[in-house]
Amino acid sequence: MSNLLRDFEVEAKNPSLEARRRWRSAVSVVKNPARRFRNIPDLDKRAENETKRHQIQEKLRVAFYVQKAALQFIGAAGRPEYKLTDEVKEAGFSVEPDELASMVRNHDTRGLANSGGVVALAKKVSVSDLNEGVKSSELPIREKIFGENRYAEKPPRSFLMFVWEALQDITLIILMVCAVVSIGVGVATEGFPKGMYDGTGILLSILLVVMVTAISDYKQSLQFIDLDREKKKIIVQVTRDGTRQEISIHDLVVGDVVHLSIGDQVPADGVFISGYNLEIDESSLSGESEPSHVNKQKPFLLAGTKVQNGSAKMLVTTVGMRTEWGKLMETLVDGGEDETPLQVKLNGVATIIGKIGLSFAVLTFLVLCVRFVLEKATAGSFTNWSSEDALTLLDYFAISVTIIVVAVPEGLPLAVTLSLAFAMKKLMSDRALVRHLAACETMGSATCICTDKTGTLTTNHMVVNKVYICDNVHERQESFQLKLPEEVQSILLQGIFQNTGSEVVKDKDGDTQILGSPTERAILEFGLLLGGDFGEQRKEHKILKIEPFNSDKKKMSVLIALPGGGARAFCKGASEIVLKMCENVVDSNGETVPLTEERIKNISDVIEGFASEALRTLCLVYKDLDEAPSGDLPDGGYTMVAVVGIKDPVRPGVREAVETCQAAGITVRMVTGDNISTAKAIAKECGIFTEGGLAIEGSQFRDLPPHEMRAIIPKIQVMARSLPLDKHTLVSNLRKIGEVVAVTGDGTNDAPALHEADIGLAMGIAGTEVAKENADVIIMDDNFKTIVKVARWGRAVYINIQKFVQFQLTVNVVALIINFVSACITGSAPLTAVQLLWVNMIMDTLGALALATEPPNEGLMKRPPIARTASFITKTMWRNIAGQSVYQLIVLGTLNFAGKSLLDLNGPDSTAVLNTVIFNSFVFCQVFNEVNSREIEKINVFTGMFNSWVFTGVMVVTVVFQVIIVEFLGAFASTVPLTWQHWLLSILIGSLSMIVAVILKCIPVESSRQHHDGYDLLPSGPSSSNSA
Repeated sequence: MSNLLRDFEVEAKNPSLEARRRWRSAVSVVKNPARRFRNIPDLDKRAENETKRHQIQEKLRVAFYVQKAALQFIGAAGRPEYKLTDEVKEAGFSVEPDELASMVRNHDTRGLANSGGVVALAKKVSVSDLNEGVKSSELPIREKIFGENRYAEKPPRSFLMFVWEALQDITLIILMVCAVVSIGVGVATEGFPKGMYDGTGILLSILLVVMVTAISDYKQSLQFIDLDREKKKIIVQVTRDGTRQEISIHDLVVGDVVHLSIGDQVPADGVFISGYNLEIDESSLSGESEPSHVNKQKPFLLAGTKVQNGSAKMLVTTVGMRTEWGKLMETLVDGGEDETPLQVKLNGVATIIGKIGLSFAVLTFLVLCVRFVLEKATAGSFTNWSSEDALTLLDYFAISVTIIVVAVPEGLPLAVTLSLAFAMKKLMSDRALVRHLAACETMGSATCICTDKTGTLTTNHMVVNKVYICDNVHERQESFQLKLPEEVQSILLQGIFQNTGSEVVKDKDGDTQILGSPTERAILEFGLLLGGDFGEQRKEHKILKIEPFNSDKKKMSVLIALPGGGARAFCKGASEIVLKMCENVVDSNGETVPLTEERIKNISDVIEGFASEALRTLCLVYKDLDEAPSGDLPDGGYTMVAVVGIKDPVRPGVREAVETCQAAGITVRMVTGDNISTAKAIAKECGIFTEGGLAIEGSQFRDLPPHEMRAIIPKIQVMARSLPLDKHTLVSNLRKIGEVVAVTGDGTNDAPALHEADIGLAMGIAGTEVAKENADVIIMDDNFKTIVKVARWGRAVYINIQKFVQFQLTVNVVALIINFVSACITGSAPLTAVQLLWVNMIMDTLGALALATEPPNEGLMKRPPIARTASFITKTMWRNIAGQSVYQLIVLGTLNFAGKSLLDLNGPDSTAVLNTVIFNSFVFCQVFNEVNSREIEKINVFTGMFNSWVFTGVMVVTVVFQVIIVEFLGAFASTVPLTWQHWLLSILIGSLSMIVAVILKCIPVESSRQHHDGYDLLPSGPSSSNSA
């Protein structure tokens, strides 16, 4: 089948436009395009939206570079007048929303100056004190006047729209026409109500199919709406009611004071209040790749841009659809999610089988018509045609159309969407947010996970456990009793409270709260334990310059003005890096002494000792300067004050999760910025660093020649002191040697590695908005165990679709052949249109619900990853399909041609009874085969069956409806009530398929590799395989 599916192959990540167009054009025999392609993006519409987006970006570029220049020469008279409306005045504001939007959008610095600057502008939006922010009681009126911070969204589809979409099925429309004609002809020839039964039965069956389909699709759409809502959740920090708070981006109002730091998305248009080294990436808005420097001279910030460096506070001036970002987001509403490799592959399978089914349907109709005409000719009534003859031909046509309904497996590609939606919903409750559908599939193939240490393998609840200061090591008991000289204590507290990107604030209840990264929180808590006061320290000294921490330099620095003149620089960061910047050290007497080789060795030994105890070490240093430097802060001549050792315990259950990965053939590699000794200690504790494995520093790794690098990469288990570039290099080289790589990241600089990896996993708590935007999955609790759950569900989705395909293809084969052969030999089809519609619902919507939503079992993580290059429909599956089809065809064929004599059926209703037994046996064969399909290889198919309430529910509903159809709806479904013996026979015939399944599973068809439970492994693979 591989040659037939060559056009149905796309990459799992960033598929080419050519591949996407190719498979779309190759799809044919589609019964309901509206439903089948509902979740597939319209490439023409996407291109149209892309053009609109570029036009908006171009317009913004003009605004940035032309309007700004023009406004310098336009006087106040040249600016538009904005008359204050009564509504705005009554609300207590003195500036129009459109005036604010225009000022920021056009970068109108002169307009801002004329307004009196940012403080005066704040007062115009009724914020009297920027340190207090807006009052919570004012939020409703602010939202009423200035709008909400929400963007235009496509309204959700109602249930009736899904009903209408299900009715677009061409075959169902043809059958409805046939049913109406049948009712008309039937009533005319057989009278009322008998003449209505056949047509009404078809209409009722169609109604049932449409309603079940619509309900399933509607529930699925609600799941996607929930997921989409989760994706848009962004938390921002604001000052409100005089306290710093975390709120949703959607709750932001004009007048809010927002705190920005590296990696944040600017949540609304606004004006710079204060900050340091603020660099903004405006590429998402204007297409410009060069970062823009924002300060008091260039104070405007636009929604949707990203903070590339520095930190700042901004005043929100424009929100929601008044921002340019809002208009840009409107063009992305209809963008749609890229199709997944499995969806594409199964569209191909559905196309091939659909063509075969269509051919069989045409042949069946021709055979039935030719036989009917020959019989009339033989009987000498060829020239006499009655309405009954027309009804018979119409019935033949309806049966042929129904064969197309059953034969075209429209549900195959849709089952992928159903399974993915179900998995994504379950993963959301397991604290993993899947941003891209294909990532869920690809995770089932992951052979390697490159994970961060901090917060992912560890708890991220950090405390300073040890400190080296004044030549002594102090260990935390209940607190620290350091007894330091007064001057040393003063410098240490200055270094802690001044050189930080975090804050100590009071919450609404008046309790002390530390806001910031876990490392910063640990150091600030240490300073508070020493009796320091964050607020007093900040008031005493003016900060002149800040160089925020970034993962390349592995340090952060600050410059403060001293009261008596001069300045003091503080630096903290990776111990061995910062230690090299020092020339002096504070000794046991509190004196500053030269840093001799011996002292360097002693301090290095202390650092190594801390690291070997799995402590993260940071070095705190300072340098006094006569005057503030004009450029960067000095990178030498510092005096070392202290080395702190921060404890970050390994998360409970991480070792077991790592062992689960290793048993599943997934290699776990730790990539961290920490000291190599700390990294090795944690890696050993987690079970990552094992005998024969390699731990390497990033500097060594990046200096290796390409051939040496590729040779050692398979052995690398730990990479320490790594830069984001090292992570990117490791990921790209792993992919080149055939690995399917999942990589975690939290920082802005991790974005390239997240984008490069097969599956990018961003941290939900520690991760920046930039990292999340470039990720495929967001790990909401930053926990490694959650990553393993994603891998388990990835495998479950793939295996579940294989189960469903095996089940559906079996039904397809049997239904096609039994009707065709019977038509050729007897001149009639044993399964009527109504019966085939019921069978179609069992194998399509209900079958997908039962098999495609089964939860993962532990056995999935005890086999190798799903190989990329393996067939989707495996030899094992073909064996099961062929074996079950042959069994069902033999039994049903025997009943069809010799049933009357075998069952001793006599009398006028013998044909009706026989056809009902055949129909009943056929349905029970599918019921039991659905149970068989729960395990493709294993003999025990009952494990965990009752844990899946969906599967159990579908089985019960199918059996109950079958009883109702046979016993009570005979007039519509062309059935008659059966005796208990016939019911027992039908169930027995169906249940024998389970014994057939056991026999089939003992026939080896795959390679000789053994599964852990003694059965052959099931090689299978998502996406870009060369076969199906």
